[in-house]
Amino acid sequence: MNAAAIATGRCKVVEGSAAALPFEDSSFNIVTAFETVYFWPDIEECFRGMHHTLKAGGRFVIVNEDDGLTGNNEKWEKLIEGMHTYTPDELRAHLTAAGFRDIAVHSEEQHHWLCVIATK
Repeated sequence: MNAAAIATGRCKVVEGSAAALPFEDSSFNIVTAFETVYFWPDIEECFRGMHHTLKAGGRFVIVNEDDGLTGNNEKWEKLIEGMHTYTPDELRAHLTAAGFRDIAVHSEEQHHWLCVIATK
C-alpha cells in the first residue's frame, strides 16, 4: 500500500522496540501510538523511549479504542497474552514517571475511546 511513498522517499519503514527506538535523541516533533500500547512490555521504559526521541515541546499522542474502565477489556486480556488495557489514570502516572508533562486526557464516554496527549 505504501510502495509508492517508500519509492519516492516520503515514507520509511523502520522496525524497532518502543523502549529502544533506532532514532537519535530529539528527532521528532510528534510521536503517535494508535492501538498499540496495550502490548508494550514495561510501559514506563517504552514511554521513556518515546520521550527521548521527541524534541523539546514535542508531543506523544496515544489513541486507544478502550479506556480500561468498562470491564470489556478483561475478555481480550484473557485471550491475548501480554495485553493490558490502561486506564486514563494509569497512563497519566506512567507518562509522568517517564518525564512527560502537560498530559491531556480526552475520552469519548459512550464508546470509552481514549486520546492522551503528553508534552516533553
